[in-house]
Amino acid sequence: MDTNLVNLIDDFNSEDKCRDYLAEIRWPEGACCPRCKSKSLSQLSKRTQYDCNDCRYQFSVTAGSIFHDTHLPLWKWFLAVYLMCESKKSISANQLKRTLGISYKTAWYLCHRIRNAMKDDILLNGTVEVDETFVGGPQPGKRGRGAAGKSGVAGMMERGGKVHMQTLAKMDGETLRKFIEEHLGKNVSMVITDGFKGYNSVGKIARHKILNKSQETANKDVNINAIENVWSLLKRSLIGAHHQVSAKHLPAYLNEVAFRFNNRRNGDLFRDTMRNLLLGEHVTFQELAA
Repeated sequence: MDTNLVNLIDDFNSEDKCRDYLAEIRWPEGACCPRCKSKSLSQLSKRTQYDCNDCRYQFSVTAGSIFHDTHLPLWKWFLAVYLMCESKKSISANQLKRTLGISYKTAWYLCHRIRNAMKDDILLNGTVEVDETFVGGPQPGKRGRGAAGKSGVAGMMERGGKVHMQTLAKMDGETLRKFIEEHLGKNVSMVITDGFKGYNSVGKIARHKILNKSQETANKDVNINAIENVWSLLKRSLIGAHHQVSAKHLPAYLNEVAFRFNNRRNGDLFRDTMRNLLLGEHVTFQELAA
């Protein structure tokens, strides 16, 4: 589906249309009972539910999903997902609150549940660039390693491909090597890093090239420009849209930025995010607010 805002409003302007779309995603081969997997069903049209003819379980397309018993109209869910997918530099809960006409608490919770569906379990191959950065902190001024209150973030990017970012408690050699090793595929040709000593052991797990700034022009292929561009995108998102992000929730924002970046050429990004929401794990407000 060619999804843009006009099409979205036209295609999903009623609960029935939204439910039909969720049914297509959940049951591409036809509805089945979530309890016994039977396809022998009777439809209860007045209640938008199905009745299983084998186990007599009554259910709807949202049963057992994050949409079950939601007080928010489905079309608002759809609009929120679209806005988060299409906002290159992200969208804040405050902006979503104003756009959808909902409370800030509802908007904040909605954003985090959608972020929870924006996860990529990927392995990187080919030429992989690795770098680290530091974000947040209560005070402006000192930057980089050693800056008080800042969270360390390590990133890996397959050149011309996808990116993975993760918060790390330490930026020492053992932690960085483990992080890199866990996200390398079987067809890695080279890992490129800067000269930070924490990367000294990378050569034990892959062919390792170290960027020497003074010799950068001599070998233009040895650079980490791609991952540094992702850092720029990440920080514009955090500072421009959200202004302030807690260390606790930073991993969720990293997932959101990486998911959107990794799917930048995916014409089915909206559909795939809706599928992740419908079929993925639940996250409660208590878990988020604790």
